[in-house]
Amino acid sequence: MVTDQTRLMVDSIKRLLRRNAYPNLKNIVSKTHAADLSIVFGSLASPEQSTLFNMIEEPANKGLLLKELEEDIFLGLVSNIPLEEVVNIFKIMPSDDVAELVNKLPEDTANTILKKMRIEDSQQVAGLLSFADKTAGRIMITDYIALADYTTAKQAIESLQKEHCDVEMPFYLYVVDDYEILVGVISLRQLVVVPPDTPLKKFMVTDVFSVSTDTDQEEVAKIVARYDILAVPVVDSGNRLVGIITVDDVIDIFRSEATKDILKMAGAGEEYVETKSVLKSTRIRLPWLFASCVGGIIAVTVIGSYESALSQLAFLAAFIPVIMGMGGNIGTQSSTIVVRGLATGRLNYNEVWIVVSKELCIGLILGLIYGAFIATVAQFRYDSSMLALSVGLSLISSMTIAALVGSLVPMIMARINIDPAVATGPFVTTAIDIVSVFFYFSIATYLLGI
Repeated sequence: MVTDQTRLMVDSIKRLLRRNAYPNLKNIVSKTHAADLSIVFGSLASPEQSTLFNMIEEPANKGLLLKELEEDIFLGLVSNIPLEEVVNIFKIMPSDDVAELVNKLPEDTANTILKKMRIEDSQQVAGLLSFADKTAGRIMITDYIALADYTTAKQAIESLQKEHCDVEMPFYLYVVDDYEILVGVISLRQLVVVPPDTPLKKFMVTDVFSVSTDTDQEEVAKIVARYDILAVPVVDSGNRLVGIITVDDVIDIFRSEATKDILKMAGAGEEYVETKSVLKSTRIRLPWLFASCVGGIIAVTVIGSYESALSQLAFLAAFIPVIMGMGGNIGTQSSTIVVRGLATGRLNYNEVWIVVSKELCIGLILGLIYGAFIATVAQFRYDSSMLALSVGLSLISSMTIAALVGSLVPMIMARINIDPAVATGPFVTTAIDIVSVFFYFSIATYLLGI
C-alpha cells in the first residue's frame, strides 16, 4: 500500500534528482527502508535508478532492495551493475533469496554469477534451484540450528552463542538423531527453563509439523498459518532435515498467491502483474476475455430467439440488465467466497454439498427479497401484474441458480485438481448471464401468453 508519506518521499527524491542534490539524496536513502525505496525505483528512469542504487552504502541494504524490486526493474538494474558487485551483494544474502533472484536472471548471467561466488554458497544456491519452482525445496533456507538428541540444554545454549550466532531464525532448535532424521523441536523458552544437564530428548516436542521438499509453497503457507509457528522444517524423502522455511517467506507466499488468484478471478491471467509491456499484457488478457465474448454471442442468440416477444412488448428489454446484473453479482460473490475458503483451507471439497446448499439457500432468500422489490417497481412502472410476476420469478430463478453455479463450479474444479480460481470471472458470470436471459424470456413469454 502506498501511503501519503511514501508519495511525499517519492516526489522529494525525484525533485532532488532533477536538481542533482546528491548529499540530500544520500541522507534520505540512508534512512529509508528498502521496501519503501523499491516503490521509488518503480517511478524512475534507468539512469536515475543506478544513481540512487549507488548511494546505498551497505551491501546488505542493497540486497534487501534487490529482493523487493519488481522483476523487470530488477533485471534492468542488474544489467547496469558490475557482476563483481552483484556477487558481493549475494554473498551476504540468505541462500533462498539469492536463489530467487538468480532464477530471474538470464541463464548466461546466472551461470557467470554462480561461478564467481564461493563454492559453498554457489552449491547451496544450485541445490535450491534444483527443486521445482514454487515448492518447499526452492524457498527453504539451509541455515538452521540442528542438534543431536543427546545434547544437554547447557551445551545447546553454548552452541547458540558460539556456532549459531548468525542463524536467521534462532527461535526453534531442531533435534536430529545420528542419521540426521528429524525427531523433535525445542523453542528457546523451553531451552532456558529446564535444568542445564537435561538432554534435549527429555523435553523436546516430538509431534513436529514438517513438509517435504516437493510440497507446494501454498500448502506450506497454510501449515504455518494454521498452527501459528514461526518456521516449518523441510525434510527429504528419508525424513532427514534439509532446511527450514521462515514466516517472512510465508508472508511473501500469501501475497504472491493472493495476487495470482485475484488476477485469475478477474480474468487477467496470473502473469499480468509481472509485465508492463502493452503488447504482452494484451496477449495475456486476450484468451481470458474470449470466454466472455463467446458467452455474449450465445446470450445474443438467446435474446434473438425471442425477437417476436420483444417486438410485441418492447418493455421486456428494460429489465434484462437488472436480472443479468443481479445474477452475475451474487454468482461472483459465491464463487469468491468459495475460492477464498479453499485457498485458506477453511473449506474442503469433500464438503461440497454443505457449501452448495448453504449458498443455494442464501441465493433463494436474496432472490425473494430483490424479486419482490423489482416486481413492485415493474408493477408501478408498467401497471402489469403478469409482467411484475415474470420479473420477480425471473430474478428469483437467476439469483438462486447463480449462487448454485458460483459455489458448485469452484468446488468441482478443486475436486478434480484444477485451480478453482480459473472458474470465476468470465466463466461463471458469462454462464450466469446466459441462464438469466433464458429463464427471463421463458417465464415472461409463458405468463404473458406471447
